[in-house]
Amino acid sequence: MKQQAFLKIIDPVKDKMYRLALRLLTSKEAAEDATQEVILKLWDRKDKLKHYANVEAFAMTVTKNYCLDQLKLKHNSHLKIVHQNYDSGSISAQRALEVKDELSWVDKILKELPEQQQMIFQLRDVEQYEFEEIAKIMDMNHTAIRVALSRARKKIRESLTKKHNYGIARN
Repeated sequence: MKQQAFLKIIDPVKDKMYRLALRLLTSKEAAEDATQEVILKLWDRKDKLKHYANVEAFAMTVTKNYCLDQLKLKHNSHLKIVHQNYDSGSISAQRALEVKDELSWVDKILKELPEQQQMIFQLRDVEQYEFEEIAKIMDMNHTAIRVALSRARKKIRESLTKKHNYGIARN
């Protein structure tokens, strides 16, 4: 496989790889390094890529595994899993502050979830992956993914409802 053919395959997916790495590693520099390392690993295996039915799912799986390995290493012990908030520049300052506060609450809630639920939530609700793709990336069956996603959403919903109802008397 030549460089141009490899780039045609990797270019559409490298931003998603970066976002997943950023989600897992929390540091922009670490995410950039991870993305580059994964692309190098894929380049080393470029001749085998044509054998994969879904190269994007394979690339995301390699990215996930590389990032988890980095989190386990001692020299990266300062890294942790966290939800990355994305800013939108087209809303009012008041609404932006409300959104920022809401996202910080979601971030706190996500940190309390098990790692598996965090990753499934990231892949499905943030990255918009289909369940089949998540199943390949996470090496899980569809039912387990749906259950984990449902539990993650339920925990987020219950915690946010509790926060919003704080101080409101119920009769």
